[in-house]
Amino acid sequence: MIAEEQTMPAAQSIPTGLPKGPPQHPMAISVPVIDGAKDTLNAALMQIRADIDQRKVMPFEALGTIHYLRIVLVDPEEADAGKQRNLFTKMIFTTDFDGDEDQHIAALASTCGDFMDSIFQYCQGYPAANARNASSRKAYFDQYRIHPSAFFAGAPGRTLPQVKQESGLRNFISAFIHNGNWKGKRPTEIHQAIKQAVFAKPEFAWAKEKAPLPKIRIVSLIIMGIVLLALLPFIIIWILILHFFHEVKDKPLGLRPSQISEEHINNLEAYEDWHNQNQFTQVLTMKPGFMRLKTLQGLMIFARCLVNFLFVDGKLMGIPTIHFARWQMLDDNRRMIFFSNFDGSWTQYLGDFIDKSGWGLTGIWSNTMMFPKTRFLFTGGAYDAEHFLAWSRYYQTPSAVWFCAYYNLSIKNVMNNTHIRNGLTETFDDKKAQVYLNSI
Repeated sequence: MIAEEQTMPAAQSIPTGLPKGPPQHPMAISVPVIDGAKDTLNAALMQIRADIDQRKVMPFEALGTIHYLRIVLVDPEEADAGKQRNLFTKMIFTTDFDGDEDQHIAALASTCGDFMDSIFQYCQGYPAANARNASSRKAYFDQYRIHPSAFFAGAPGRTLPQVKQESGLRNFISAFIHNGNWKGKRPTEIHQAIKQAVFAKPEFAWAKEKAPLPKIRIVSLIIMGIVLLALLPFIIIWILILHFFHEVKDKPLGLRPSQISEEHINNLEAYEDWHNQNQFTQVLTMKPGFMRLKTLQGLMIFARCLVNFLFVDGKLMGIPTIHFARWQMLDDNRRMIFFSNFDGSWTQYLGDFIDKSGWGLTGIWSNTMMFPKTRFLFTGGAYDAEHFLAWSRYYQTPSAVWFCAYYNLSIKNVMNNTHIRNGLTETFDDKKAQVYLNSI
């Protein structure tokens, strides 16, 4: 039996209705900070961080749609002689949310107006105090909105209310089992008793309806395979050109984990392992050249296809710990940013990536500066674990603010809770009923 899950602070309540809604989406706003205002903005963000860590109910929680929220301050690009570069610190405000993006931004601009003002007032071009309203805020946010190159949701289709309600249902069933006397009862009898207890509660009326689960799209995968097969000669030639004209000239970072600045590591670790979940942010500079950008864009198309067609069961490349992940381009494709929300420790997370999808890591990240030496796009690179881990830490950026609506739920919990809910309306034999009981 799994221990009781704690899904939210006591100050919050679980919604009583389970709305049907569109799946999760990512939203990001990237804005330049007013010159000289970075320290003041950072102090404001540290106060928000403290409020979140103290479990204070935040204004944006009233929306009931935000799974994760993150705010990152990104340093200016490095100087490049003869070329115009972004010379301002940027603030990137991101959410993983349910529903329509325009409606989500409109809600942030109206319902959360004061909260957004407290942050964005330190950014260039933000409406003056006497001109701030829902309309002017939204127009500003729309101006600086950026879109992801690829996005992964570990539990696709689950809205925030559904995640919370199914967790509450699971906790109720667990308590019911532990408080009962089941001596001599068959698994099917216990399963029937659970159903009767749940459906006797009006607040669980929604559990009578099964939650739809996404399925692997076999036909789409076959079509994708046919397209890749047709493109294979071109892909091979592309990889060969990439290797002999680019990869052989690449310069890796070449550092080991012990050589990374202790101050940098301390800054990162100060906001890690506070909960069962963690966050990871990287800001990377793209290697120059047409081939590097087009290689990355092609891999992003491939990643989007795999996420939509195959990775629908809580695992990304076989990794069962990722809640949400995304790649986004910045500064006219000169930089790439990667966000991830995951279960467990940083070391375990990166280790899983190396073991189960090192080729994917290498294919994507080898197009950024100082990545460990790569051969033929998919080999070397991340498989050089020592240098890859050092490179990952070196280019990891601290998140100023990070919020999760359910810190104590792993992605396995979220997926399993839906199966527990759906199992209520199933008819089991003793063997299947026992499997069901073991999952609670």
